[in-house]
Amino acid sequence: MKSLISRMHIVQSPIIPIVGELIKSSPGTISLGQGVVGYSPPVEAIELLPKFLTNPNNNFYQAVEGIPSLVNILSVKLQAFNNIKINEENCIIVTAGSNMAFMNAVLAITSPGDEIILNTPYYFNHEMAIRMAGCHPVLVPTNENYQLLPDAIASSISPKTKAVVTISPNNPTGVVYSKSDLQAVNQMCGSHDIYHISDEAYEYFTYNGVEHCSPGSFSGSREHTISLYSLSKAYGFASWRIGYMVVPKHLLREIKKVQDTILICPPVVSQYAALGALQAKKEYLQKNIGAIAEVRELVLDSLQNLEDLCTIAPANGAFYFFLKVNTSIDSFELVEKLIREYQVAVIPGTTFGMDDGCYLRVAYGALQKDTVVSGIERLVKGLQTILT
Repeated sequence: MKSLISRMHIVQSPIIPIVGELIKSSPGTISLGQGVVGYSPPVEAIELLPKFLTNPNNNFYQAVEGIPSLVNILSVKLQAFNNIKINEENCIIVTAGSNMAFMNAVLAITSPGDEIILNTPYYFNHEMAIRMAGCHPVLVPTNENYQLLPDAIASSISPKTKAVVTISPNNPTGVVYSKSDLQAVNQMCGSHDIYHISDEAYEYFTYNGVEHCSPGSFSGSREHTISLYSLSKAYGFASWRIGYMVVPKHLLREIKKVQDTILICPPVVSQYAALGALQAKKEYLQKNIGAIAEVRELVLDSLQNLEDLCTIAPANGAFYFFLKVNTSIDSFELVEKLIREYQVAVIPGTTFGMDDGCYLRVAYGALQKDTVVSGIERLVKGLQTILT
C-alpha cells in the first residue's frame, strides 16, 4: 500500500499525550503540564442527571444548537457576566467543548488557502484546527509581556485574512489583554470586514482586581465577533465536553452544517449537567477559584528563585505562567530531562509556536497546596541544576 499522505501531515501532534507517555515512564512525576482544574463539578450538576434519565425522549437526537433550557440560562449568564445581550442579531450554539466551537468557526468562515491571524504564543489546538481546514495561520508576535501589538496585527492583514484570534485570559501565558487593545483589534476587524474570534475559556480566572472583558460586548461588534466559552475550566467539566459560542446570526446556518455533520448535537446528558452547574451558588466559583488564587501565590513565590535563570512575565489570569529560560537547550529536551531526572512535568514552548528560544508553560490549576509545593520545588531544583 502506498505511504499515506494527507493534510494531517502538516498538523503537529498533540503535546499532552506525548508528555503523558513520558510521565507514565517516570512513576511519581508531578504534572504541571495539562491545563485542568483539580476540583469536581458542583453538586447541582449531578443532581440534575435524574431529570435527564426520567425523560425517554432524551435518548433521541436533540436540537443541533443545544437544548432550549440550557440555551436560555446561557443567555442570562452572558448578559449578567459578559454584558452580551442575545437578540435577533446573534445566537448561542452549544458545542462539545470550546475546541469544537473554534473548529466550527474556522470551517464556517473560511475556504482552503485563507488566513487566520494568531498571536504568539498561540494555543496549539487553534493552530492545528486552522491547518486541518486547509488554511494558513499567520503568526504575529506579542510584546515582552505577551500583550497584544495591534499595529503588528494590522500590518499582517491581507486580502486572504478571515479572522484575528485573541485568547484572554491567555493560554499559555496567563496574561489578561487590556480592554483598549481588545477594542483596537475588534474595531480593526470590523473595518476590514473580517471576524474577531475571542476565546474566553478562562473568563472567571482573573487575579489582583483585574476584570475580564468580552469583545462581544463592544458597541458595533455583533456582526463580526465570534465569542467562545467553556465549562471545562471553571466548572470542573473537562470530560463532560460542554462549551458554547455566540455568533452573528448570519453564521448560524453554516455552523449548524458543521456541527450536524461532526456531532449532530452535544451529548444531551452533559447538557443537563451543564444546566445544573450554571445554577450552582456563586460560592462554588468563589471558593474554588479562590483556592487556585492561593496556589498561584505559592507558585509565584517559588518561581522567584529562578529570576537569574528565567524571565517570568506578569500574569493575572488563567492558571499558567510562561517561562523564558536562559539556555540554548531545546525546550522539549529540557522537558524530558525534568521528567526523567526530577519527576516534574511542564509543556515545551515550541508547541505554542515559540521556537526563538527555550520556553516552558507551567500549569497550576490542578494542584493542591501540598502538591504544588512539591512540584514547584522539583521544577526549581531541576532547572537550577540543569542550567548552572
